[in-house]
Amino acid sequence: MSRRPNILWILTTQWRASACGYAGDPNVCTPALDALSAQSVNYAQAVTPHPFGPFARAALLTGVLSPANGVVDYFDALAVSARTIAHDLGECGYATAFFGKWGLAARDPHAPLVGEAHARLLVPPESRGGFGFWEGFESGFLLNDPWLHGTRLPVPEKLLGYQSDVVCERALAWLGTQTSGGNPWFGVVSLEAPHPPYAASAAGVAARPPQEIILPANVPCGGKTEAKARAELSGYYAHIEATDRAIGRLLAAVGPETTVVFSSVHGDMHGAHGLFRKGWPHEESVRVPLLVRVAGVAARRDEGAVSLVDVPAMTQAWASGAEWAGPPLMTRISMPSVVALPLQCDRVWRGVRTPSRKLVINADGSPWLFFDLENDSAEMNNLANNPAYAEEIARLRASCD
Repeated sequence: MSRRPNILWILTTQWRASACGYAGDPNVCTPALDALSAQSVNYAQAVTPHPFGPFARAALLTGVLSPANGVVDYFDALAVSARTIAHDLGECGYATAFFGKWGLAARDPHAPLVGEAHARLLVPPESRGGFGFWEGFESGFLLNDPWLHGTRLPVPEKLLGYQSDVVCERALAWLGTQTSGGNPWFGVVSLEAPHPPYAASAAGVAARPPQEIILPANVPCGGKTEAKARAELSGYYAHIEATDRAIGRLLAAVGPETTVVFSSVHGDMHGAHGLFRKGWPHEESVRVPLLVRVAGVAARRDEGAVSLVDVPAMTQAWASGAEWAGPPLMTRISMPSVVALPLQCDRVWRGVRTPSRKLVINADGSPWLFFDLENDSAEMNNLANNPAYAEEIARLRASCD
């Protein structure tokens, strides 16, 4: 029997699906991910089940959607009793390790979200999702000079450098201890970039002048929205380039036989439809990059309805030498609660997305948005109240519950 594969998840934050060179974004420089895409299955229609960090992270680790996984509010912690992919692979003989942004511990809702209060918050061993080795931080959005603690750092320690570089280097140091003749390993490298603050230094990568940013058609021209979008995207793309560089070094070190997943927990609106940040059901917030490289599997573009909540099942299949059953016909997307932070989505909603359609309904069950993604990828024409689509909406509506 051939040796079971080593498996690496690389997770980022706020990196929307379109913001990659291989996806055609003219503003971005992502040579490492472009090279990975040429070796991977590119799930081009992949979505996050919940376009906000804690909800998405809980779903990704447990394979269970929020709120069923216990994360209902932004400040909810993942229960100590929650079963994660780390438990599953650990029981299969894998050495398991987590590095970087955790985002699922109990936090003080009154402490500033950006800064050392959350960056230095101790995540106790019983709250680390069952990983055998854990070295990270709860939150804080310190894209430079992060504070890390965990298995080999009993108290938080400030490590100088760009966060993506530091976390990837720490992960590589652990991987260097895993001998080729030992148990296979499963590692998660979780990065905050390219999350705000977008104006933070990006490891020497110069931000493109805002006036040179090419905006998509669904960003309103003129006025404050366009100016804000350009200013944000200038820094956003710099952090993407810097993080792509760090990911490239990580990928070079693990080698081509390692099974690799690259994705993001959610995107960012960046002015699309006049909106910013996440929590919104639009493509810029919901659709995420998802590259899966498996040795011996030919690279291709896959248009299936895949969600991050499917990744644990994929991973279990690889670890057991089986084939993943494949994507369902549609994926569920939702925001189980309103996150009372500036610019975020203002309502609870749930919906379904197929490769060609998206239906979003309000908490009371009434249709809010319905898009023909096949012919309107920018979501410029809301068909929710168009009687010609009433039958199709009703059919999809039944799938939302």
